[in-house]
Amino acid sequence: MQQQEKKTKTLPTSTLIGVIALVFLITGYQTALFVHRAASLRIVANKDAPDTVYIVERAREAAPSDSLPRTERTITRKASAHAPAAQAVRRAYTPRRYESFRFNPNTVPVEDLMRLGFSRKQAEAIERYRQKGGRFHRKTDFAKSYVVADSVYDRLEPYIDIPLLDINAADSAAFEALPGIGPWFAARMVAYRRELHGYSYKEQLMDIYRFDREKFDGLSDLITVGPSASYPIWTLPADSLARHPYISWQAARGIVRFREHTPPEDCTLEALLAAGILEADNAAKLARCRVAERSAAGM
Repeated sequence: MQQQEKKTKTLPTSTLIGVIALVFLITGYQTALFVHRAASLRIVANKDAPDTVYIVERAREAAPSDSLPRTERTITRKASAHAPAAQAVRRAYTPRRYESFRFNPNTVPVEDLMRLGFSRKQAEAIERYRQKGGRFHRKTDFAKSYVVADSVYDRLEPYIDIPLLDINAADSAAFEALPGIGPWFAARMVAYRRELHGYSYKEQLMDIYRFDREKFDGLSDLITVGPSASYPIWTLPADSLARHPYISWQAARGIVRFREHTPPEDCTLEALLAAGILEADNAAKLARCRVAERSAAGM
């Protein structure tokens, strides 16, 4: 019974040998890492510290009375050529120099990404993401990329320049790239711009069927309203006026009759509202639009 208890308290010899071997293995591995790191840093240091010295002595011409030595010594320091393996270590361990400049992460070339501090592998990963249809809508989207470290983003954040999308110049493909916008909404955004003769303010997008406040808030900070021609309300015929979303057929005919019998200086949206030709809601919407004045039309 005592022998059995003794066996349970003593580790087998093979187990002890295994533990000792594991300790030596871990110690040896850490030592090897240390030696490899030190050797690599030494190779890197030799890049800037020449490891070869050439001493050249040349005969010097001197006058008979010259008491200086008849030779002159030239010392040249030059790094000798290294093996490809050493050069590979040098490339891997030498700190990469980087630049900081304004860039659009959706269009910046791979070479410029490397100039910004990314490795070629990281830059090509960003390029593959873009080629697959990925897009960085906001600066924070770029920060979420798995190849963009927090420290790198903190340095580059002031230089990230993602242009706002001009909804008066964008095509359906550009609209479709916006978050929450698919092919149907993209087509409607283009068509509605045509009906309006150009967007005058961003909120006009919410006039589109099923384009609600939630969808608008999801992209309002990504868009802008560029220039567009003023709506020629005082020159268009009735059938053209009636195609505008804020002008009904009845209002279109009323506008034509009103301008035919009203002096140019009295042709205003306020006058159309006072005459009952425009409804209050549509008159308020037109008031926010770029509408040409009657006098500017030469009438």
